[in-house]
Amino acid sequence: MATYVIKLGGSTIHDLTADFFTSLQELKNNGHQLVFVHGGGPDISAMMDKMGVQSEFHNGLRVTSKEVMEVVELMLAGKTNRLLTSLLNQYHIPSIGLNGSDANFLTGEFVDFLELGYVGTVTNVEIKRLKLLMEEGWTPVISPIAISETGEKLNVNADMAAGAIAQAINADALLFVTDVQGVLHEGNLLQSISKNEVMEFIEKGIIYGGMIPKVNTALKATEIGVNEVLIVSGKNSFLEGDCLVGTSFTL
Repeated sequence: MATYVIKLGGSTIHDLTADFFTSLQELKNNGHQLVFVHGGGPDISAMMDKMGVQSEFHNGLRVTSKEVMEVVELMLAGKTNRLLTSLLNQYHIPSIGLNGSDANFLTGEFVDFLELGYVGTVTNVEIKRLKLLMEEGWTPVISPIAISETGEKLNVNADMAAGAIAQAINADALLFVTDVQGVLHEGNLLQSISKNEVMEFIEKGIIYGGMIPKVNTALKATEIGVNEVLIVSGKNSFLEGDCLVGTSFTL
């Protein structure tokens, strides 16, 4: 029985297909355990625009004041998490939504308060409580909000939160769900790619645009020791028999 951590971007959730959920059902029916971590950038940005709250990015991270943090938690825990949890339950995958700061599921620390405000990185994952839920048959759906040792809620990059959770629970694989099957070369899906090949493909323009941050994120997860890291599609089935379909990453 394998454990898979599955990371979904906020925009990806709206484009998931029945084939994707069928793959999840197959994993569950075969006794595998799933943990979801999600982002919510588009919903957060849309709500901030409505509220007239200003936001900027620094090195890819959203600068998070207390006011911004309130919007982040509102949208992540109150909207995106509810949507994904509801979709999974509709497809008969018993799921429970969790704010990462609840019951100290995710403990974190500030990245750089002066530059980024309430942006954090995960320092501890409450493994026992997470595994207890899975042992009872629940699929956790986690919003990437951590709690600091002094009680402040922290906005954590969802990719990094997924990597930290996968490492902490020794997951068999971490899946980054995108709108493509994986890395393509001359129209063919690459089943595996190394760090050196990624750098070469970026330099040659084979990997370009929005795929660049995706492969870099996958490599970072590989570097922190996650067993297997893959990019898979949310628009198709990502299973062929017992095999995962996508691009896996090696150092």
